[in-house]
Amino acid sequence: MRILFFLWIPFFCFSQEIKPIEIDSLYREDQFYASLSYNLIQNRPEGFKQFSFSPGVNFGILRDIPISKNRHWAIAPGIGYSYNNIKQFINSEEIVGATENTTSENIRTIISSHSIDFPLEIRWRNATPNSHSFWRIYTGFKTSYVFNSKLESTTENTKESILDEINRLQYGAYISVGFNTWNPYIYYGINPIFKEGSKMSNFNVGFIFYIL
Repeated sequence: MRILFFLWIPFFCFSQEIKPIEIDSLYREDQFYASLSYNLIQNRPEGFKQFSFSPGVNFGILRDIPISKNRHWAIAPGIGYSYNNIKQFINSEEIVGATENTTSENIRTIISSHSIDFPLEIRWRNATPNSHSFWRIYTGFKTSYVFNSKLESTTENTKESILDEINRLQYGAYISVGFNTWNPYIYYGINPIFKEGSKMSNFNVGFIFYIL
């Protein structure tokens, strides 16, 4: 009887129904993002030059909403945070014009700003329910509300708020293209940073990373 019992155990185990792994056919992709970029300034005024590394940092959340049956196409509204830093120096000789009594000096300043972002993306990706490695092309439009902005002079060691002098509502278009983890990212600012005078606007080049 013992022999029959032990022979029956494996038969019983293999005769049980093996449940397949469930695949989420209603999956969503890339709902958190973070980017690191370099600020290249458009429409630079005369005498304006950048020095060192001028970083742009963004992160936030996007709600992925598939709009095609295979879920390759989607739209994604979201909210996020941005920090932008522009390191510049202006040559005083170039500003006032060279004369015998002019002393040339590089005035180094840093413009920093913090903003709340409201991106809206149109997305294409060839993702599948059981793969996390896929190609993506995401493009969109972003509106930003600047809530803090300062001008710091490293030459004179001063710092002051310039919030009243800049366009607190800024907007631009962007695109990211890549495979799996690495996605080159470009942002093109449409309106100028300042209300009057300078027509400088942002142009960011870097990488953006998506998860979940």
